[in-house]
Amino acid sequence: MGLSGGMMGPYLTNLFVHQGIASSQVGIIMSAGKIASIVVQPLWGVLVDRYQQTRLVLMLSLAIPAVLAYFYNLQWFAAILVVYMVTTVFQATQAPISDSYAVRAAKEANTTYGKIRSFGSFGNAIGGYLAGMYLMFCSITALWVPFLLLSLLGLVSIGALPAATERKAGSVAFGEGLRRLLGNRSFLFFLIGCFMINQTLTAFNSYFVLTFQMAGGSYGLSGIALLIASLTNVPAMLVGSALQKKWGIKNVLLLASAAYVLRWGIQWLFPIPEVIVAVQVLHGVSFGFFYVAAVEFVAGSSGKGMQATGQSLFNMVFSGFGGIVGNLLNGYLLEVGGPDLMYLVCAISALAGTLILLFVKAGRSVKEA
Repeated sequence: MGLSGGMMGPYLTNLFVHQGIASSQVGIIMSAGKIASIVVQPLWGVLVDRYQQTRLVLMLSLAIPAVLAYFYNLQWFAAILVVYMVTTVFQATQAPISDSYAVRAAKEANTTYGKIRSFGSFGNAIGGYLAGMYLMFCSITALWVPFLLLSLLGLVSIGALPAATERKAGSVAFGEGLRRLLGNRSFLFFLIGCFMINQTLTAFNSYFVLTFQMAGGSYGLSGIALLIASLTNVPAMLVGSALQKKWGIKNVLLLASAAYVLRWGIQWLFPIPEVIVAVQVLHGVSFGFFYVAAVEFVAGSSGKGMQATGQSLFNMVFSGFGGIVGNLLNGYLLEVGGPDLMYLVCAISALAGTLILLFVKAGRSVKEA
């Protein structure tokens, strides 16, 4: 999943712009997909929790987007909007279900979630780099070909997942788990802080290649930047669990949040291709540390029997609502003020999220196991 995602995801906005879509319209497309994914997220939770169909759901999350990718070549806003919405509806389940599966699998194998998650980051790194190299020789409208092939390989790997762990992936109704978790004040503020921070990540996930080219960078150099960013996730996720044991989950979250502020601040102050490439080393400290610590925080706060529900709720806020606001806001900021305004607002939002997480740390402690 990481390899195919890295191949297509970072370059979608460039593909849309290549097809004649304006930056603000790109934000609408991205946000519409997130809205659709939030609406159907509870249905995926029921399918996994009640009917124990983890592998089927994950296979659909790869197969449907792979088949639809070709239709991004239609130079029609409505068609691209529909294709992206349907794609996101299926892809939205990848993170919460695979994270829930990975947390349980890590415990059964006596390892850490971070070690398992690092393989996804490594695949994402290689995918982004290969796509950049591919686009130096092929049109961006042909990017669907390697994406389809890599997705097919992902289907084969999902089919090999152990059935025993699959049966334990989730066991609590989504609605009941949702009520319990939202009743936890500390968890609620944690979600708000995550929202403020992750809405800024769309500046990277959705608009990085586009803004990089606006700064004078090339496709080849953007591929190298994406490779650096994703590769830094690998060591970050490998050592993330060790740091959590030494410093505590909340302190790691604060460290990662501060790295987000620094990251966006540098890109605002120094919009130079070489500097932008270099600053991607902060991706691991920001996203890598933050995501691993957040998943562990959710796992500890959710308790037994609500793991899939907790991860789904976290993903709805972190990627869903954060993605909607981030894509709309950053797309608008990019159009009216360029990359400078977008990265300045991202730094301010990340700082606000850091302060909220500092409040969570100062409040009633939450189980961090």
